[in-house]
Amino acid sequence: MSSVSRLSTVEVMRVAGERFIQFSSQKYADDSIPKHVLGCAPLGLSDQEVKEVELAHLLLAFADKVGKQQYDRARKLQNLCHFLSSSTGNTVQRVVYYFSKALRERTDRETGRNTSKGSESKDLLAMHLERTMACCPAFFACFLELPFYQVTQFAGIQAIVESVASAKRVHFIDLEIRSGGHCIVLMQALASRYEQPIEMLKVTAVGSGTASRQKLEDTGKRLAQFAEALHLPFSFKIATVTDINNLNEDAFESEDGEATAVYCCLMRSSMRTLPDCLESAITELRKLNPCLMVITEIEANLYSPVFEDRFNEAVFYYSAYFDCLDVCMDNSSPYRRELEETFLAQQITNIIASEEERIFRHMKIDVWRSLFAKFGMVEAELSLSSLYQADLTAKQFACGKSCTLDMNGKCLTIGWKGTTILSLSAWKFHAA
Repeated sequence: MSSVSRLSTVEVMRVAGERFIQFSSQKYADDSIPKHVLGCAPLGLSDQEVKEVELAHLLLAFADKVGKQQYDRARKLQNLCHFLSSSTGNTVQRVVYYFSKALRERTDRETGRNTSKGSESKDLLAMHLERTMACCPAFFACFLELPFYQVTQFAGIQAIVESVASAKRVHFIDLEIRSGGHCIVLMQALASRYEQPIEMLKVTAVGSGTASRQKLEDTGKRLAQFAEALHLPFSFKIATVTDINNLNEDAFESEDGEATAVYCCLMRSSMRTLPDCLESAITELRKLNPCLMVITEIEANLYSPVFEDRFNEAVFYYSAYFDCLDVCMDNSSPYRRELEETFLAQQITNIIASEEERIFRHMKIDVWRSLFAKFGMVEAELSLSSLYQADLTAKQFACGKSCTLDMNGKCLTIGWKGTTILSLSAWKFHAA
């Protein structure tokens, strides 16, 4: 290899996209991509990069045929993608492997080879939420080794700490507590407030189902032990709801004199339909009069009903995500393999292969803003201290230089080499 930096997977996809557009107007009798086309790689690429661009080109051609419902032609490209990709290969091969599997699933559903649409999606939803709530080691490893989540966690908790700066009794409502790592950050910050000691930190975790409740109870015990070590007055409560969309003010048992803050990480994964369920949740939360609501969300336009738009957005988003995994986690890590084969593969398949029954319908911050505005919520500025925490946290990772922090209005976006992955925003409630 030369000393010149290799193309990232996103850059490979971009080059392949340009080539696809350039040659898409040319017709070939057998619908394959001729060698003279594949050989027209941009100057300056290594042999390996040329192969990666060619493979990405095949994937884009495959998706194009699927989008046009030319399934017989699509299957020829499907076979090529399957033969040349691998779940254990380089990053481009892995991305092509999972996206080609998703395209094959879509083809099978549309041609009647696979008829288990609705039930499969419901099972997928249950599995995704349950495994996420279960704090499985793979998910925890992802949180620790990829910079995005810790950047949003430290910056978001800093915003909450500032919002309750004068309060002696704090009620922290967590809609997706998982392992509770961010609660520990909050507890440490509050315990160090010597000038105005905390009289009580109450954490309420929202959960549903008996299995989720057991995991939440385990999390609560760990947090209670940590609070005891800090000599921090602490209580932990579980607000059990049948569904996150069925939040009820009474479940939180708020008390007079409490400063309430709401923390929500990846809320969209728990909501089946928008905007109705969002309005219901916000209506109940507003009754608690929170001083701030901090939200971390996937920053990608995966809500589009147009297959082609959704595919293009997803392929660039997950290309960046797989690139980050490749840098931050060892290639032989069983946690990385589980993340890719379970969490990411399920998401990609659901986004690409499903329509009405889609679960993962993530939206960018601009869409969130328009929704929240309808419900009387106002976006709050993230302080310089919050932004400093984000920058400091990113720099603590060996790959910190590849973690890009930008502002979208008042919202902080966190990305990988320029491709946004997550957004962090803070919101205040107008009185009803």
